[in-house]
Amino acid sequence: MPATPTLPPSLVRVERIALRGPGVVILTGPSSCGKGEVAAALCDLVSIDSVRHLSMGAILRSTVERSKSDPGFTKLLAEKYGLSRETSLFDCIDTNDELVEKVKRHLPDFERYFGRTPGRFISDDVSPGTPVSQLEWLEFCTARGLLIPNRWTQDLISAEIERVLSMGPDGHARPFILDGYPRTVAAARHLTSFLRSIDVPVLKVLHLSISKAEMSARAGKRGRVDDHAEALRSRFEFYVESVQPSVDYLKAELGGDAVALIDAHQPAYVEVEGERVFDLQRSIENVVATSLRALGVPRVIVRDLLDRRREESAGRDDG
Repeated sequence: MPATPTLPPSLVRVERIALRGPGVVILTGPSSCGKGEVAAALCDLVSIDSVRHLSMGAILRSTVERSKSDPGFTKLLAEKYGLSRETSLFDCIDTNDELVEKVKRHLPDFERYFGRTPGRFISDDVSPGTPVSQLEWLEFCTARGLLIPNRWTQDLISAEIERVLSMGPDGHARPFILDGYPRTVAAARHLTSFLRSIDVPVLKVLHLSISKAEMSARAGKRGRVDDHAEALRSRFEFYVESVQPSVDYLKAELGGDAVALIDAHQPAYVEVEGERVFDLQRSIENVVATSLRALGVPRVIVRDLLDRRREESAGRDDG
C-alpha cells in the first residue's frame, strides 16, 4: 500500500471567525472558575460584541447601582418588576418562611454591611428602625454572592436578554453569551422555557469545572473579604447541590451534545532565569482553546486565533 502523502503546511492564517447565530452560549461553573475571563476571550475570538456578554453578576451589580442613581430606572423596577427600596422584604409577594430564615441567619452580617440594625425584620416582631427593603436585600446578596429570590433573577435576566436582542436591526440574529446563569434547576427550567418563547436556541453550554482545592486557591489570591474559609466551603457546596444539577437538567433538556465539560484548571509554566514559573495568561489560553474546540473550531484555527490575540496583546504592552 502506498504511503499517505504528507500535506505541506498551510500558507493561510485565519485571524477572524464568527460564531453562527442566532443563539446563546451559556457559561456555567463554580465560583472562581474563570467564567468572566473565558467569556471575554470568546467574545474577541468569535466576533461577539462585548455588550452581548451578559454576566449575571454584572447585571445584579448594575441593577443595584442604577437603582441608587437613576430615578427613572428605580421607577421601572418598582412598576414593572415589583422591586422597591420602599417595600419591606417581609411584606411583599416574595415573602416566605425560607426567606425569613435566610435573613435571620445573615442578619449580623447585614447589620455590619449597612451599619444599622433593621427594624421589623420579621412580620410579627415590630421594632423601631427601617425594615429590610427588597433593594437592600438585593444589594447585600449581590455583595456577598448569595442567591436572591428566583423571581428577581428570572425577571432581570429576561429583561437583559430582550434588551440585547433589540440592539440594532439584526440584534436577534446575532449570538450572545450568558455567563453565570442559571445556577439552579428552577432557573434552568425558566431559562429554557423563556428562550423557546422568543425563538432563541442554545448553541452550547460550556460547563467550566475546577476542584474545591483549586477554587479555594484562586479565591485566596483575590483578597476579597468574603473569600474566607466558611464562605468558600458554602459556595462549593452550593455548586455541588445546585449548579451541577442545573447542568444535568440542561443536558437532559437540550441533549448531551449541547453540553461540554471544560477542565478550567489547565496550568502552564515558563522558564524564568532557570525557575519554573506559573503563567496565568497561558493557562487561561489553554481553557479558551478547549472551549473553542467544544464550539467546533478546528485545532489549527484555534492556534491561529490565539497567536493573533497574543500578538495584539504584546503590541498593546509595547505601546
